[in-house]
Amino acid sequence: MTKHMLCCGWAWALCGGLILTLGIRLQAAEPAGSQSDNPPARPRARELGIRIGILPPGPNNAITDVAGVLVGHRTVRSGQDVRTGVTAILPHDGNIFQQKVPAAVVVGNGFGKLVGTTQINELGNLETPVILTNTLSVFNAADALISYTLSQEGNQEVYSVNPVVGETNDAYLNDVRGRHVSRDHVLEAIAAARSGPVEEGSVGAGTGTRCFGFKGGIGTASRRLPKPTGGYTVGVLVQSNFGGVLTINGAPVGKELGRYYMKNLVEAEKAEGGSCMIVVATDAPLGARKLKRVARRALLGLGAIGSPMTHGSGDYVIAFSTDENLRVPYKSGRRMRTRNVLRDSALSPLFQATREATEEALLNSLLRATTVTGFRGRTTEAIPIDRVVEICRRCGVIGREDNE
Repeated sequence: MTKHMLCCGWAWALCGGLILTLGIRLQAAEPAGSQSDNPPARPRARELGIRIGILPPGPNNAITDVAGVLVGHRTVRSGQDVRTGVTAILPHDGNIFQQKVPAAVVVGNGFGKLVGTTQINELGNLETPVILTNTLSVFNAADALISYTLSQEGNQEVYSVNPVVGETNDAYLNDVRGRHVSRDHVLEAIAAARSGPVEEGSVGAGTGTRCFGFKGGIGTASRRLPKPTGGYTVGVLVQSNFGGVLTINGAPVGKELGRYYMKNLVEAEKAEGGSCMIVVATDAPLGARKLKRVARRALLGLGAIGSPMTHGSGDYVIAFSTDENLRVPYKSGRRMRTRNVLRDSALSPLFQATREATEEALLNSLLRATTVTGFRGRTTEAIPIDRVVEICRRCGVIGREDNE
């Protein structure tokens, strides 16, 4: 690849009552998105003039642009050492166990803990919200998710639940061994789930994460297909906590900033840890097999922004369809089931949308994240917006006609 290509890559390249109780808990866990010094909001990629890809975003440029999808956060911050949290993604606001949705899981690199994968791959559906948290809190979160499901009206005769919980390791900024995420935190994240704009950056499951040597976190984006190709929406939410060489639309931003994987070979092995969780939602009528094909394209977005998916990284994609006609009832009197799904030949526009939305969601997770000081007084700085803009402008990534 030429230097020009590297520097100038083209465009191809419910909950109010719960909130009142937060301030009186013994372990003070701040509301989603709050920081002790209340820094001003940081910009998203499009607010800086950075356009990823060729397709337009939805109205909120978020996973919640897919009709029915809800997102909730619970940020857990206590003293100096606790910087973690929970993020909940719900495919619809009903009883998900009773009305399951088609789903699939793709593993880019499996050094991680994603509870519930085997049943999703076997049966092709999702029956609980998707919960994201830190590595050693996965099992507490899974237990809470089971309790949540069993307690729902209509589930009194349910005796098996497949909770789906993913993670990234926030041990640099968070006392991960303390396992500070509680059952209540998970339930509060679910109760806080809503449509509309999604809080990003150092919030929820992204509170203590790091990415490309800077502060990572939660990021989201969406894409809408043209009506001739179905007019469907694809939304992506990420929990970023990985390394590599940050690249923005082909611009070698990580190299220019002097922070990138293998710059210092002595430290390279230590930098191999980290993970990335990617959740893809769409309203397109897709069954599990086709969702798996879509999910694989999210890994292209992860690669485009500069991740090599190192040995120590757990990189997972969970994809689901919200099409109401494809919901799978827990019980049915019918032996046969019919459904209408897209042909494989109609999937390519969804592949493009998924790749673009993933790349932009990852970029938003970096740009929106704030500097955090946590475990043992360690600090991870937010990526310097002014330098990112300078590099992108110099490389033609900002203000280029074909990026509009």
